[in-house]
Amino acid sequence: MQKTYNILNCSIEYLLVTIFGLLVIDVVWQVVSRYIVGQSSSFTEEFARFSLIWLTVLGAAYINGQKEGHLSMDFLLTKLSAKKRKGRQKVIQVFMALFALIVMVIGGGNLVYTTLSLGQTSSALHLPLGYVYAIVPVCGLIIIFFSAYNVKKLNFL
Repeated sequence: MQKTYNILNCSIEYLLVTIFGLLVIDVVWQVVSRYIVGQSSSFTEEFARFSLIWLTVLGAAYINGQKEGHLSMDFLLTKLSAKKRKGRQKVIQVFMALFALIVMVIGGGNLVYTTLSLGQTSSALHLPLGYVYAIVPVCGLIIIFFSAYNVKKLNFL
C-alpha cells in the first residue's frame, strides 16, 4: 500500500504542476492576445475554467493524502488523549471516505454519465463536458484510497 501511495502521490504532484503551468501559460496568452494583439482568443477563457476545475478537485484529493496539509479545526482534537485522538481521526477519515463515495464517486459518476449521454459539449473547445467532469469521481476514488491509507497508518502509530 505504501508503494501505491508513493506512486499516486508523485503522479498527482506532477499532474498538478503541469495543469498549473498550462493555466499560467493560458492566462498569459489571454492577456497578451487581448491587450497587445487586440483580439482575444476564444478558447483561453474556457480552457482556464476547465483547468481550474481540475486543479481544484485534484488538489483537494492530493491534500487529503498529505494528512497534515489540509485545513482543519483541531483545537478540540488536540485536547484529547493520544488514544482518543487516534480514534477520532479514524472516524474523521471514515466520514471523508463516505463523503467521497456518495458525493464524488456516485454523484460525480452520475453527472459524467448524464453529460456524456446527452452529448453536451463546451462552446469554444467542443470538448464533451463529461470529460471535464470526470475528474470528480476519479478524485473521489483517490480520496477513498488516501483515507484508507491514513486509517491503516493510524493503526501502526
